[in-house]
Amino acid sequence: MTGARRDSDLVRPYVVTGGRAHPRIPFDLVTLVVTVADAPASRGDPAIGPEKRRMLALCRGGALSVAEIAAHLALPVSITKVLLGDLVDAGLVATRPPASTAQGPDIQLLQEVLDGLRALVV
Repeated sequence: MTGARRDSDLVRPYVVTGGRAHPRIPFDLVTLVVTVADAPASRGDPAIGPEKRRMLALCRGGALSVAEIAAHLALPVSITKVLLGDLVDAGLVATRPPASTAQGPDIQLLQEVLDGLRALVV
């Protein structure tokens, strides 16, 4: 074996999730997650493991997508979704769907910007 392995590498995903493979709440990869303003630091709460504490700390800085949280914590997305479901159930994080494409920019405005940029190049 090369190098020392981190403790989290030795723990199987089913242990981290309490044996659950699917979240109670459906999450999309682009679902945005943010820590609730009055969420406690929860350092002493044994029900909130180190992965959940790291998620709370990450989401305090602003909304992150489920995919971003999984990447920052180097966790599989499936594990991330289960743990986030627990945090939502506990009222520690809030989720919202991403902005829909119906709220996209005005096509006319984009055309004017493109025309302006082309005028600068010529």
